[in-house]
Amino acid sequence: MKKAVILFNLGGPDSLNAVRPFLFNLFYDRRIINLPNPFRFLLAKFISAKRENTARKIYEEIGGKSPILENTKMQANASELKLNENRNHVHKVFICMRYWRPFADEVIESVKQFDPDEVILLPLYPQYSTTTTLSSIENWQKNAKRYGLKCNTKMIHRYYDNQDFIEAHTNLIAKYYKLARKIGKPRVLFSAHSLPLSIIKKGDPYASQVERSVELIVEKLAINNLDWSICYQSKIGPVKWLEPSTESELLRAKADGVPVVLSPISFVSEHSETLVELDIEYKAIIKDGYYFRVPTLSTDPLFIKCLADLCINLP
Repeated sequence: MKKAVILFNLGGPDSLNAVRPFLFNLFYDRRIINLPNPFRFLLAKFISAKRENTARKIYEEIGGKSPILENTKMQANASELKLNENRNHVHKVFICMRYWRPFADEVIESVKQFDPDEVILLPLYPQYSTTTTLSSIENWQKNAKRYGLKCNTKMIHRYYDNQDFIEAHTNLIAKYYKLARKIGKPRVLFSAHSLPLSIIKKGDPYASQVERSVELIVEKLAINNLDWSICYQSKIGPVKWLEPSTESELLRAKADGVPVVLSPISFVSEHSETLVELDIEYKAIIKDGYYFRVPTLSTDPLFIKCLADLCINLP
């Protein structure tokens, strides 16, 4: 049996000229801004124009483009190798980005040429949110219908509590905790992408799933009297978002004079929010030598095993 696995990720601009259209696509998503047209269109145009210069400066810090596609390609290649260890089926992994290339329409054409017996939708979002997982799935389904991809399709919605996912995080955090321990008793900050509280209040389970991921990691770390906190980054706009902010938690750690081990708990790929926000902007808050940023899971063998097993064990 031939199976196509579609890895969903956010996407990112592949040049500085792509920054504004990327931002427009992001803010035009009704799962991000739930307004009827023409209001959503006009607001997306306004926000993307207003934020373009700030965003361009961010991408200039990391070579003029987002590294998320290259990172996702490595994850796709590693996942495909792992999946094809199972000789009963032939798996091909495709990358589908939500807000920049490759878009769903072009990926669907490639999938049609592969002509699979089954399609598996696999978001690179461990914790489910309507703004990420659901948005990607709805966009795929709309394009599959439009471009005539008729195939048995299965979906993976979440894996925030998957044993291998938890263990991969635990192993990485333990390594950096050991380094930080040489300075003093570290505080572990689990930094997740923030969301407006209005979305959470509508029943989005993202925050509760982030909390459960962290609880399981802390349990697995089994460090006596571990000092830890969940915090949220990347807020934009004036509305109320999930708190505490990562910035405020870093300022508290600085005031307490403790080394920080920071784990990007909701990100599995390196991109601007890890390489600039965490590695440059937030690092500058903490005293030199007191900041230990844990890498994203990326192609960690346990994480790749997690992704492969999710596909293989689907009913």
